[in-house]
Amino acid sequence: MANILIDKVGKHFGNFHALKEVSLEIKDQEFMVLLGPSGCGKTTLLRAIAGLGMADSGRILLDGKDITYLPPRMRGMSMVFQSYAIFPHMTVFDNIAFGLKMRGLEPKQIKKQVGKAAELLHIEAMLERYPHKMSGGQRQRVAVARAIAMQAEVLLMDEPLSNLDALLRLEMRAELKRLLSDIKVTTIYVTHDQIEALSMGDRIAVMKDGIIQQVDVPGKVYDLPQNRFVGSFIGNPPMNFLKATILTQGGQLWATIADFSFEIEAKIQEALKTYVNQEVILGIRAENMEVLAAPDPKALGLRVQVLEPLGSQNLLTVSIGQDKLKVSTHPDFPAKTDELVWLRFPSDKIRWIDPQSGQSLRA
Repeated sequence: MANILIDKVGKHFGNFHALKEVSLEIKDQEFMVLLGPSGCGKTTLLRAIAGLGMADSGRILLDGKDITYLPPRMRGMSMVFQSYAIFPHMTVFDNIAFGLKMRGLEPKQIKKQVGKAAELLHIEAMLERYPHKMSGGQRQRVAVARAIAMQAEVLLMDEPLSNLDALLRLEMRAELKRLLSDIKVTTIYVTHDQIEALSMGDRIAVMKDGIIQQVDVPGKVYDLPQNRFVGSFIGNPPMNFLKATILTQGGQLWATIADFSFEIEAKIQEALKTYVNQEVILGIRAENMEVLAAPDPKALGLRVQVLEPLGSQNLLTVSIGQDKLKVSTHPDFPAKTDELVWLRFPSDKIRWIDPQSGQSLRA
């Protein structure tokens, strides 16, 4: 078992608070991704878990045991660093075996564990090579193999793919996901790449300014963001945000954008009653708007400012007042720059957000 409980962990550097009472539970054999922009505290949290940067307050528990101030060697964890951190003067075999030798394992056992880890990473034919004769992707595999060879119950990974080119990163994402599913270890993975987070994690913890903003499965983090920051950080393009005014008409709530109005779905009306005659933020994904080539009384007509053909889709940029909107269409959709398109906003795809707090309004 390797269940990790992070309980109100704080960390500061002088007057800068890198972590602000962060609490999070990582289940046994779960793949947890810490996602956020640079400086949000994700690596600081990972280092606190590893024992490389002790927490200033709070507790970190591993299977109920307090490890907050234990040295790294006593935590039973392996770590993969962004910079690979492999020794250039050692062969691949010796790099993978380094931690095992430090533990004093018998040579026969070391050979067995190194061979198994190398086979899992498909580098068993490279054990006698030196790192300078290997590509970046191969060196990253060595770093992962070294961590796996330790057979720790917890694997910590700090942006391990960020130094790879886009195609190799795509390949390694799939490879890592398969590998970690096979070896069944509790994994905490730090990244600023939301595609990595969405495609690899069992759950994602989105961080900003030393605070966890939302923890959930990838689909819900994407589709039901807890606040405006999460919606704007997750997704490519990010979620669109428009100013909408809430009005009453015939006992029902309507939203008005520019001179276009539509009825708000029944299940969210109760949450929006206090915003009558006020502005709220309407959030909607680029792919969730219905795009029409001809006028429709239930659609908002807007002029295409930019057309970006992206192969699998076309991305249109339109404007509503000062708000710019990204709209995804099928590549065959007949849109041209400076021509009008009409947008419908499916009520079940709209996410309503309080303009002051930035928090999502839920039914």
